[in-house]
Amino acid sequence: MKRFSNKVAVITGGNSGIGFAIAQALVAEGAEVVVVGRRADAVEAAVTALGGRATGLSGDVSDLATHDRVAALVAERFGGADIYVANAGINLIQASPEVRPMDFDAQFFTNARGTFFGVQKIVPMLRDGGAILLTSSIAARKVLAGHAVYAGSKAAVEAFARSWALELKDRRIRVNVLSPGPTATPIIKKLGVAADALPDFERQVAQTIPLGRLGEAEELARAAMFLLSADSTFVTGVNLAVDGGISLV
Repeated sequence: MKRFSNKVAVITGGNSGIGFAIAQALVAEGAEVVVVGRRADAVEAAVTALGGRATGLSGDVSDLATHDRVAALVAERFGGADIYVANAGINLIQASPEVRPMDFDAQFFTNARGTFFGVQKIVPMLRDGGAILLTSSIAARKVLAGHAVYAGSKAAVEAFARSWALELKDRRIRVNVLSPGPTATPIIKKLGVAADALPDFERQVAQTIPLGRLGEAEELARAAMFLLSADSTFVTGVNLAVDGGISLV
């Protein structure tokens, strides 16, 4: 039997990048997956690519109504869930003097508020013995230029995880954090790197990573699968950096 047969997983930001790679891995291992994303067309494309065990829901995680809709869908279609991956996030790289209140709010509303209330709404739907995985970033611990607000929002996510790991212990729901380093995903283009400059940008970043390259979304997904599966039933409250060693330098 596959590791996630008869399991139901919800993944925010599951339509691209690391979230989509986690969705692919879960589907390949037998899970039913609910993909949540902001853009309806991207969610639809992801569901089509994932196949018959995927369901899509379009909505912004900074809007609390989205989490109500997710919980309602899970209750109606599946009667509950086993896994919740809070992966949706945004990053606006700006020096602190350039940050406008709207830029601050956008990152904290999506990254921190969206994670907190997404978990709050889904916990009643989670079966005992389930697993929650929050996507953070090495930026929460390693100072990166222009990342002050983003880092703060992700530090909040890590604090949530530590509290929830204890709050949910009596239900045997494990809560862990995945902290990616530089990873080759579409988010790089969203940071404003032009397509023709992308190879040089990636080479420059790779030179700062001890393993000499960017990570691949599939590598992050394999780490996520460990934290979500029965392979890690004695693991809760940890923050797993999958970063090629960059947090060491």
